[in-house]
Amino acid sequence: MSRPGTVRVAAIDCGTNSLRLLIADVDTQAGRLTDVDRRMEIVRLGQGVDATGRLSPKALARAFRVLEGYASEITSTSAAFARMVATSATRDAANAAEFVGGVTQILGVAPEVLSGAEEADLSFTGATAEFASAKVEGPAEPPPGGAQRLREPPPPPYLVVDIGGGSTEFVVGADEPDAGHPVAALSVDIGCVRMTERHLHTDPPRPGEISAATADIDAALDEVADKVPVTGARTLIGLAGSVTTLAGIALGLSAYDPGLTHHATIPAARVHGMARDLLSQTHQQRARIPVMHPGRVDVIGAGALVLDRVMTRFGFGEVVVSEHDILDGIAWSLVTGR
Repeated sequence: MSRPGTVRVAAIDCGTNSLRLLIADVDTQAGRLTDVDRRMEIVRLGQGVDATGRLSPKALARAFRVLEGYASEITSTSAAFARMVATSATRDAANAAEFVGGVTQILGVAPEVLSGAEEADLSFTGATAEFASAKVEGPAEPPPGGAQRLREPPPPPYLVVDIGGGSTEFVVGADEPDAGHPVAALSVDIGCVRMTERHLHTDPPRPGEISAATADIDAALDEVADKVPVTGARTLIGLAGSVTTLAGIALGLSAYDPGLTHHATIPAARVHGMARDLLSQTHQQRARIPVMHPGRVDVIGAGALVLDRVMTRFGFGEVVVSEHDILDGIAWSLVTGR
C-alpha cells in the first residue's frame, strides 16, 4: 500500500563488494525521490566466498563497522522507515546467520537476503522510475571522451544490467504503457569480484586468463539468452560501480562526479576499448585513474569485460549509465509497498 505525501526513508544495499546507504525523501504524488544522504564503502563482504563458501571474520568486521556509522546517520536524519537487503555474498555463504544476527543487533531490523529475481526487480525500479517523466535533464553541450548525456527518456523496452561483485542481474521491462514494470529477470554468477578471483590472477592478467573469464561470461550469457527476452529490448541501462566508473573514465573526469555520470551514454566501441585497456594495465596504472575508487582497482577490468561481452553478445550500440539502482528501488519499495 502506497504511503501518501513525502516520506523520509533509509535504504541499505549490502553487496559482494560494497555497502551502500541512501536516505531519501520520497514523494509519491510527484513521483520524485530526493537524496538526503548517499554513501558507499567498499567492505568486500564476499571476499573468498566463491572458494570457501563462508563469510570471513575480517569481512564481517568491516561490514559491521560501516553499518554502525550508517545506523547513526539514520537516527540523526529521522528516517521513518528503513530496509536493508543483502545480495549475492550472503546467498552463497554457509554462515549467513552470523551476518544476519550482527546486522539485526546494529540496525534493529534484519537484512533481507534477496533472491536474484527480487534483486533484479528492485534494480529495475530504481533505474527506470525517472523515465516516467517527460524530460530527462542534460547539459547544453555534450561532454568529452566519446560519451553523451541523455536529453529525453530513452525508448522502452529496457534491459537493465546490474553488474555486482558476485553476480550480474538481467531484467527486461514491458513496452509502453507499462515500461516501468519488469517482465523477466535472471541472476547469473558473473560479478566483477567473482570473475577476478576465479580467473584474473596475474598483474596484468595474462591472455589465457582473460580468455577463461570471457568463456565463463559467455556461457552465462547463453543462459540469459535462453531465459530472458533480451532481443526485444531497445535500451540497455547499466548499473553499479563498474559501469559508473567506466562512465567517469569515458567522460574524462578529473574526479568522480555522479551528477555527471548519471544518464551518460557510452558507445559500444568505447566500452570495448576501455575493457581492453584496463585488462592490459597493472594495478598501479589503474590506481592512477582519477575516478577510480581504491576498492575497485583490482576488479574493474573484470567488470568492464562483463559489460563489453553483454553489449557484444546482444548487439547494443550504447549503454545508458544510471547512478540510480537497487538502492533507489529499495527506497521506493518502502513507500509504494512494491
